[in-house]
Amino acid sequence: MNISKNGINLIKEFEGLKLEAYKCPAGIWTIGYGHTGKNIFKGLKINQEEAEKFLINDLEIHSNYINKLIKIPINQNQFDALISLEYNIGYNAFKNSTLLKFLNEKKYNKAAEEFDKWVYSNKRKLNGLIKRRKKEKELFLK
Repeated sequence: MNISKNGINLIKEFEGLKLEAYKCPAGIWTIGYGHTGKNIFKGLKINQEEAEKFLINDLEIHSNYINKLIKIPINQNQFDALISLEYNIGYNAFKNSTLLKFLNEKKYNKAAEEFDKWVYSNKRKLNGLIKRRKKEKELFLK
């Protein structure tokens, strides 16, 4: 399964576009639409086209992660919501999450409730994450 345009737009909405590297609330160097990695550093600048390429490549990687971790059939909306969440919290956090456990047990409503728990960065509850999780959860339940 691959992320849809709807899922990409959700990620773009919450990640925002930054053409110069910055430190996210978790203290990680980030650029474009939430792209991170060893090649991102203070002072790095990119253009819109490079940001789009980073996002497309990142989403292919994250789609592969989700496809490997999900053991049950899910719909496109659920997939898009899960990609948005995993893109934001990271592979290891998602892989070890109760959300994934519930989902693979086909406990869809319990899995959906877990979105509400992922609203913290460095032990601080962030309004942006609250809004993002609300939209992801709504999409997941469609």
